[in-house]
Amino acid sequence: MSRYARTHETLRTAALEMFAAQGYDATTTAAVAERAGVSEMTLFRHFATKEALLLEDAFDPAVAAAVRARPPQEHPMRAAAEGIRTVWRQLPEDQLESVRERIRIIAGAKGLHGAIERNSRATVDALVGALCERGTARTEARVVASALVAGLSVALLDWAGGGTAEAVAPGAAGLRDVLDRVLDTLGGGR
Repeated sequence: MSRYARTHETLRTAALEMFAAQGYDATTTAAVAERAGVSEMTLFRHFATKEALLLEDAFDPAVAAAVRARPPQEHPMRAAAEGIRTVWRQLPEDQLESVRERIRIIAGAKGLHGAIERNSRATVDALVGALCERGTARTEARVVASALVAGLSVALLDWAGGGTAEAVAPGAAGLRDVLDRVLDTLGGGR
């Protein structure tokens, strides 16, 4: 692992630990940098914003590749849902636990309410690109990608306890189970 990658991971780990312990809104980037043993300037070389420490992920390229690999005759909604499912199923348990923690922090952070939607644009764009490469018209691809990302966001935040009173509490159903149910719904079942 390169020095850059080690620093990047150290910053992300320090941020997640502090956000979980103190809350996202109460944790400063200066405190995260200090805990990681770097300057705040270094933190911002790795993460453009505080919210990026929590919201930035590496799933989009993997999801796009999985969607492109789906059978060409498959309906765009099913191809996108199954591409996402493929990537989620390949996540090792330790990464899944990190995702669980990130979702819990996001659900409880008032300062992130608009950031989630902004961050989702990159995922929508990745899905749109993959669907268009499969021959889906751009408008249809945007509708599919937007519906999937919005549906997943609602389900994940509800699962984390940030939604309605009927929300599924973390642990009551596993994250993979929740994702499977949502992807079945959005993709029209299996």
